[in-house]
Amino acid sequence: MPQRLIVLISGRGSNLAALVQAAREQGWPAEVVSVISNRPQAAGLEWARAHGLPTQVVDHQAYADRSEFDDALLQACEAHQPDVVVLAGFMRVLGDTFVRCYEGRLINIHPSLLPSFTGLHTHRRALQAGVKVAGATVHYVTPTLDHGPVIAQGVVPVQQDDTEEALAERVLQAEHQLLPLAVGWHVRGELQLEAGVVRHRHGAPQALFFH
Repeated sequence: MPQRLIVLISGRGSNLAALVQAAREQGWPAEVVSVISNRPQAAGLEWARAHGLPTQVVDHQAYADRSEFDDALLQACEAHQPDVVVLAGFMRVLGDTFVRCYEGRLINIHPSLLPSFTGLHTHRRALQAGVKVAGATVHYVTPTLDHGPVIAQGVVPVQQDDTEEALAERVLQAEHQLLPLAVGWHVRGELQLEAGVVRHRHGAPQALFFH
């Protein structure tokens, strides 16, 4: 039986599109059973519907606090009995109960080379720090924000005349390759987690370099 994937989004869904395209082209042993957004107007929902994917909204603004929202989101996810939950541009911090429910099968992509620049405004902070490379990280989610075991990273050089917007766009292009690569490894059973470190069973490189 194919693994059941839920994808959580908050925005335009470009990483969702990259993920679905890779899954279909590569014949993953998996299917997206629901796309869930915390924002009713997220453009990614329209993309998902246009491509035949079931969608659902769990609007965070409809709940009194984060705990109530987490409970509602967990119920929505559990209704589909997912094997994997992927955070593809999902802009909400999830509580411990939700995270622990999907421990080892909750995957996030973050637009920095973790553990550097956790949280928000990653590209602005990278430029302010004067770093020479930026990038993105796919990792397993743990209760500690943006500190879960790293699955893969994509390295993007910072150009001398970079703006926040220009760097963000190049990193996003890297994300579109990195997230499908990492999720594909997971659903094919090619990853192993040992003492908090993710390794590829066949020794495949877990870093990509972009120009």
